[in-house]
Amino acid sequence: MNHTSPTSGGESPTPLSPRPLHDRPGRGPRVLTGRQLREHGIGAAEAAERCRPGGPWQQVLPGVHLLHPGPPTSEERLHAVLLYAASRPSAVPAQTGPAPAQDPMITGLAALALHRFATAPPLLTLDRIDVLVPRTRRLRSTGFAQVVRAQVMPQPQQITGVPVAPVPRALADAVSGLSDACTVGRLLTEAVRGGHCEAAAVVREFNEARLLNLPHVVDAVHALLAEGRALAEGRLYDLVRRYGLPDPLWNVDLRLPGGPHLGGVDAYWPEQAVAVEIDARVPRQEDEALRAQYAHKREHLERLGITVVRLSPRKLRDTPEQQAAVVRTALMAADDHEPGSYVVVLPR
Repeated sequence: MNHTSPTSGGESPTPLSPRPLHDRPGRGPRVLTGRQLREHGIGAAEAAERCRPGGPWQQVLPGVHLLHPGPPTSEERLHAVLLYAASRPSAVPAQTGPAPAQDPMITGLAALALHRFATAPPLLTLDRIDVLVPRTRRLRSTGFAQVVRAQVMPQPQQITGVPVAPVPRALADAVSGLSDACTVGRLLTEAVRGGHCEAAAVVREFNEARLLNLPHVVDAVHALLAEGRALAEGRLYDLVRRYGLPDPLWNVDLRLPGGPHLGGVDAYWPEQAVAVEIDARVPRQEDEALRAQYAHKREHLERLGITVVRLSPRKLRDTPEQQAAVVRTALMAADDHEPGSYVVVLPR
């Protein structure tokens, strides 16, 4: 029995019909790349014709089309920037092994707006939208797409389906383009006071971005660290009350009788010889001497029989019950230890 091939006689196979644009699933922004248009059966010439002045479409960024006239919405601008950044070729061949994060993400002021910063400008008022890409990408800023390069790409957060840089990175990219100290200060204050991140994480990011040499940034960072410490101290007070810990002596200096100053601590239980320090330090390469000083202080106190518990602002915020258990364990364990050396406790 003979079978007749539908492609016999040298005829090419009939292509599958492209899916009409109005059949696209979902109701997302009507922003498509040239490649996506081709998948719908619309070639470059037809797309260019529809994007002529007065036409039904427009090209908002190179290779990115908006499928309606009039200005794009905030969501459409975000998606257009991400499509533009994702559609450009990489400068280097792919590496073997697990690939690092390479996908673009929104950063800077636009990211802070998506993180719901009240002090960030509304998305529609931004002339440029910062998009973070690996430093090896061949990509230029154009139109409302401002390209920012990263040595190491952070893990993005998804906000309403949009990949967004974490707050510390977004702050660094935003501040790098700002010169007004008041604006910088308001953004940093909201980052910590609003619970978006800890001051130490911001300063680490700023240090890597080499922003800490700018006078208007340094002043804002000093205020930020003070704000972060005050919030952490408040959380420590709440922790003691909420979880029924015995009342300590707050913010005291410790000294040996007639001897040297041992250092200040945030809370001290003299009967148990237990001290709590809020570790709000910001590690920096040039602070080796400072780190050594903190380590020496802790070792000295522990040699005197004083148990030192370090609590970070982030842990006080995120896991207060667990941190209360750490302090309670240290207080209970004091009964099994030799009494600590007598020290003089002075207000700090």
